[in-house]
Amino acid sequence: MSTVRISNHAKEQMDERGITEQMVLDIIRNPDQTIPEDDDKLVYQSITFFVEEGRDYLVRVFVNIVKEPHLVITVYRTSRIKKYWINED
Repeated sequence: MSTVRISNHAKEQMDERGITEQMVLDIIRNPDQTIPEDDDKLVYQSITFFVEEGRDYLVRVFVNIVKEPHLVITVYRTSRIKKYWINED
């Protein structure tokens, strides 16, 4: 992947949700799953343990792959892992 830039919106969401920039970069570099959102976006997602809550969350990173450098447009975490996890049979 080329260089990545994080939008101001994504940075705000990260701050609100306790997601660090390092977490986002690690997920982009080594995701558990990569899911096409549409022609210009990919969702990189990984199950991540949050020590503060003592549980796993699915962290989803939405990246515009048409922009150069690629642009992280939003980030969030959810406890509803099964809703977003793609089972590969």
